[in-house]
Amino acid sequence: MSAAYTSSPGLQDGIEARILDAALIRFGEFGVKKTTIEDIARQAGVDRVTIYRRVGSRDDVVQAVVSREVAAVLTEVDAISTRHESLEDMVADIFVTILTRWREHVLVRRMLDVEPERILEKLTIEGGPVFAMSVAAAHTALCRAADSGLLTEPADLLTRAELVCRVVHSFILCPSGLVPLESDEQLGEFARTYVVPMVTG
Repeated sequence: MSAAYTSSPGLQDGIEARILDAALIRFGEFGVKKTTIEDIARQAGVDRVTIYRRVGSRDDVVQAVVSREVAAVLTEVDAISTRHESLEDMVADIFVTILTRWREHVLVRRMLDVEPERILEKLTIEGGPVFAMSVAAAHTALCRAADSGLLTEPADLLTRAELVCRVVHSFILCPSGLVPLESDEQLGEFARTYVVPMVTG
């Protein structure tokens, strides 16, 4: 059974893309708290009214930036799901990709360093829409694996996709732990040993 996820509405308009690009730069360099709508407007080469009209308040801009960056990673995940001949390789590749993209992302690193409470808020209290996007993307990837014969599809595949996403979510919220998961090899082995069985049962 095929499934498809729908990302948050794409901001394809050139002005809106410039605003989000500018916001990402400012947030990455100065943090969210120290960035104003005026700063973003100056960086983007637009007036502040345009930002309010096209995107909204600073909190709306933050949410739009986060949603766009998550959607970009999920698009990469969608491509990964088509290029492997084993479920183990596909799950490991997706697991490694998601965690390394988050660890290396300029905005995530900056917010974890100086504003951890804000990123926690975006990923927990206000994280419902982004989490739903992630679960839908994981479900799509697993459905594609089932369609390709890599997986005997269980009836509760959506539930399993959500459980996997909750594991990934916990690693994003609390990246350090007792199990060494620093390298791609360690992450991949963890996924093959512990995440794949969550999918296959």
